[in-house]
Amino acid sequence: MTAWGGKENSTGCEAQGGRPERHPVVQTEAGAVMGVTRDSVSVFRGVPYGADTEGNSRFMPAQPPLQWAGVRDAMSYGCTAPQPHPGASAVPPHLAWVFDSQPRGENCLVLNIYAPFELFADAAPVMVFFHGGGFVNGSASPPGLDGANLAMQGVVVVTINHRLNIFGHLYLGEHHNDYADSGNIGLLDAVSALRWVKRNIGQFGGDPDCVTIFGQSGGGSKVAALMSLPAAKGLFHRAIIQSASSMLRLATLDEAARNADLVLNELQLDRRRPRTLHETSVPNLLAAIPCAIRAAGRRDYFRPVVDGLHLLDQPFAAASLRLSSDVPVMMGWCETEQRASISLTPQVLNQTHSSALAGVARFLDVPDYLAANVMSTYAAGRPNDSPGDLLAMIYGDHRYRRTVTTAAERRMTSANAATYLYMIRWRSPAMGGLLRSPHMLCLPFVFRNVDRAREFVGTEPDRYRLQEEISRAWVQFARTGDPNGVGLAQWPAYNLEERPTMVFDRESGPEYDPASDERLQLELCPLYNPAEGEGGRRG
Repeated sequence: MTAWGGKENSTGCEAQGGRPERHPVVQTEAGAVMGVTRDSVSVFRGVPYGADTEGNSRFMPAQPPLQWAGVRDAMSYGCTAPQPHPGASAVPPHLAWVFDSQPRGENCLVLNIYAPFELFADAAPVMVFFHGGGFVNGSASPPGLDGANLAMQGVVVVTINHRLNIFGHLYLGEHHNDYADSGNIGLLDAVSALRWVKRNIGQFGGDPDCVTIFGQSGGGSKVAALMSLPAAKGLFHRAIIQSASSMLRLATLDEAARNADLVLNELQLDRRRPRTLHETSVPNLLAAIPCAIRAAGRRDYFRPVVDGLHLLDQPFAAASLRLSSDVPVMMGWCETEQRASISLTPQVLNQTHSSALAGVARFLDVPDYLAANVMSTYAAGRPNDSPGDLLAMIYGDHRYRRTVTTAAERRMTSANAATYLYMIRWRSPAMGGLLRSPHMLCLPFVFRNVDRAREFVGTEPDRYRLQEEISRAWVQFARTGDPNGVGLAQWPAYNLEERPTMVFDRESGPEYDPASDERLQLELCPLYNPAEGEGGRRG
């Protein structure tokens, strides 16, 4: 019998480092699961936290997983949620670490647990991660999101899959009361996972009273939405938001209902009989998504909806802030977020000044003179950047930096708990320096997986120093609600007078309102609307 209450089997096989590979067995409320222990971290993959969502369960709240007899093998990842996907052959090498090759299917309500059973006697803080990909795609099983290395720092890491896109956020409540929840099903899946964590994580050595939710990009927006969701209150105690652009603006009822109607039109289904959607094939449902978005004027409202039932207001609105005022928050962005996207079409960096200016005006939805002011402000601080470089910088700042700083400003009005801001300015040498400090750069450092993302972060020794700084700060915050005390310079909590921001770079330390002239210029522009995409609202 092991210290955590489960049985242990040994295969006699040798794991890395010459130690035997062992197979711990842990009892959950639905049945026993068997994982694998390597390098003192036990991993349990594909553990169900909800039942299959096919057929009559489609668009409905998650049901508990079916009980199973005996011991369930938990050594392989479960299904990834249905989603559009380019296929492994279409993924460029520098992004392979964030793509998975798992089968896609509606039986996707699974989570993965990385538990350092043998390293720590006391119950460990729990870190529950929500993957990126907007509300459209992504999963918890890419190699770069493996939580074993992070768990070795003394936390239990949980990563989850949940319903996405049309399966998670098709609002049909306007047509039938049975579907009142359907616009927020993906978010309610996350609540089901957190409830599972609260009831079961103690069996894996985790402390259910010390849970941090964290996520990157769309996962960060999911964290913000959960902070605004009354049903999630009390299921987590700290929150980390990494590079989220869509967390200020979720769908309204009208927007969500319109896009749902466009889906029904595309599928030629009678809106008075929404149950016919249960019989529609997965490929046909997925194919209807881009058609509906085009018909809506390139507006994607297949995302959580402020329905008055589950989400009462937009994240960081007054009511939402009151709901999460006692939750310490850490959030930030990478300095040149848009470079990850541009790495797929680097030729856009070579455009002329006039072309870049037109792009800035269109994306910011401002007159040409204001776009010119923004560009000249950025050019003054970046004299060696081309017009294309400036365009990429402005795009990224408008989507990510401004979203994060606006959320922090709103937190200052009513939050009782501290807010900590960061920026990653460290530049990747990969791809000849093209990436600079791109979107997703935080992930290999937080998860301590820089060696799995060499094509993205490069191979310079300095990556290990940054990995230590970032991952230790994240773990310290998960443990105490304060990232200080791990060898970094003092990281002040955010305030509107000084706007302190921890800058992770070749030499990390706090800066006060970094690039404030650029921040002030962007504040003259409308806020970014994620449903509009990158094309702006003019085109």
